[in-house]
Amino acid sequence: MGLSSRRKVFFIFLACCLFFFSFCVYSFLRPSSATLSAKTIYIRRGTPLWKISETLEEESIIRNRYFFSAVAIVLGKRSGIKAGEYELHTRMLPLEVLDALITGQVRRHLVTLAEGCTLSQVAQLLQDSDIVEKKTFLEKARSPALISSLGLSESAGATLEGYLFPETYYLTREMDPEEVIRVMVHQFKKVFSPDLENRAAQIGLSPKEALTLASIVEKETPLPSEKPLISSVYHNRLKKRMPLQSDPTVIYGIENFNGNLTKEDLLRPTPFNTYFIQGLPPSPICNPGKDSILAALYPASVPYLYFVSKNDGSHYFSFDLEEHDRAVWKYQKWSRKNHLTKK
Repeated sequence: MGLSSRRKVFFIFLACCLFFFSFCVYSFLRPSSATLSAKTIYIRRGTPLWKISETLEEESIIRNRYFFSAVAIVLGKRSGIKAGEYELHTRMLPLEVLDALITGQVRRHLVTLAEGCTLSQVAQLLQDSDIVEKKTFLEKARSPALISSLGLSESAGATLEGYLFPETYYLTREMDPEEVIRVMVHQFKKVFSPDLENRAAQIGLSPKEALTLASIVEKETPLPSEKPLISSVYHNRLKKRMPLQSDPTVIYGIENFNGNLTKEDLLRPTPFNTYFIQGLPPSPICNPGKDSILAALYPASVPYLYFVSKNDGSHYFSFDLEEHDRAVWKYQKWSRKNHLTKK
């Protein structure tokens, strides 16, 4: 090949390189569209780069799937894209898109756990919010290995019931269930501090017993002003070795409870039926909030032993059985025939 031919090939090669370079600059310094359009893109775990690029092109987030994939490979980011739900738009530059996927700038969902929710209810809420599958979450929440790794093996029972603190969390779709649990338990530990553990010891309760009592208080009343009074009733009963006779504990021990608590239910022995067992049930019956935890640890200084619903969300408290029976007659006479008083 002559010198002139070599020069011709060189210039053709150089022109191709300049064209390719210009194309790269054009592609990466311009968005895919001049019109702003928001898009929600969901990338599942294990989705290959080519499929991600294809989806981005189809949604007009990028101009060219092949070029986007090539750049990701050249930059060593082929396997660095994180799964999740992304909020992108058509005026983003390709490098901005790639950076968002690599750094995991996923959309976060607000999930609020209500005070008094049970472990099963938490799992259902997370499934309904597309965060984790209910079955998988429950399996993790009952894993001895996970419970031990959280430093709760000495206090938690067979499940993390009671240790998933009611709060508003920012979570992502298909989040690792262990990560979700760790976030919730971490919040619980922030509230149930070493100072509160020491307080529990001062009044003769283990952390688990204090949390169990708090869960009962949580289920008995939604009123913050009543929580210390409810707590006092149960503390007084524990001191006198009287059965707690708490309906919410009975309900918790009934599998697939239909919402109608009957006299037969109250007479059916279960590990959670406090009409039969002595003292506290074996574990919490829900996930209590801070007010209930504090009420369990700092009960009101009153000698009440009984309380009955006034059917308006509040309760009437009594010192003795005679007064309690009068209150039952006054407030619950509509169900007197089926009512088993707390004796």
